[in-house]
Amino acid sequence: MGPARDLGLAELREHAMELRRTMMRMASDKGEGYIAQGLGIADILAVVFNRELIYDPQNPEWPDRDRFVLSTGHYSIALYAALYRAGYLPEEQLDRFGLNGSELALSTFDDVPGVEITGGSLGHGLGQAVGMALGHRLDANDARVICELSDGELQEGSVWESAMVASNFKLDRLVAIVDCNGIQADGPMVINIEPVADKWIAFGWETIEVDGNSIAEIVAAFDRLREANGRPKAIILRTTPGKGIPTLERRERAHFVRVGQDEWDKLHAELEENYV
Repeated sequence: MGPARDLGLAELREHAMELRRTMMRMASDKGEGYIAQGLGIADILAVVFNRELIYDPQNPEWPDRDRFVLSTGHYSIALYAALYRAGYLPEEQLDRFGLNGSELALSTFDDVPGVEITGGSLGHGLGQAVGMALGHRLDANDARVICELSDGELQEGSVWESAMVASNFKLDRLVAIVDCNGIQADGPMVINIEPVADKWIAFGWETIEVDGNSIAEIVAAFDRLREANGRPKAIILRTTPGKGIPTLERRERAHFVRVGQDEWDKLHAELEENYV
């Protein structure tokens, strides 16, 4: 059975770095992909998979497992890296990521061990997470559901309908982690959705806003929310796309990054140089 474990900040930072190394390995030589978002959420995934979730990679369908729902299916590279590090996926699948016929598609499919929902169209993940949390309650199951979603999909009305339902039913075993990286498909956000945290509070969620690339702030947020009963919880993450690789952090159009064949060695070196 996998975590939850009470790991220190240094260990969690090392886990985040390993996730970034794994993602870079998966993306290298592919030419393009959603690597920037993956690098941006490595810190939260390190905490979630190594400190928060209870799961069994040898029994992915274990009914009492905590569930991690990735609403942004195009962030698949990050989830696959986390599942590999957690023991769900064999190493030989990593280098086939995103290729024709690969077990690991560019957007998530729920036939991959550890993947709870098929991703693609945005705005659906939170609704499914609410359904899981309600199902757990009906089954007297204490498992948690942690749902990742993005600021871009907050423009979808279905997200707010789901947020309203979760609050109405007081689903206090449900946690939303909202990746606010300020981008969507064609560049910056089209619709101003700020103030994000105030909106979640208004919908009845216990809400904390943090630097999403600070392990210490993420851990403190989970610890504080653990004490809040009777309400669903939200962690608003301010993340940097391409975090850890300055060249990618500076890319103006970071949603779907194109990387030249001659750039990969430089990007790998930057990642190592900027690891603290």
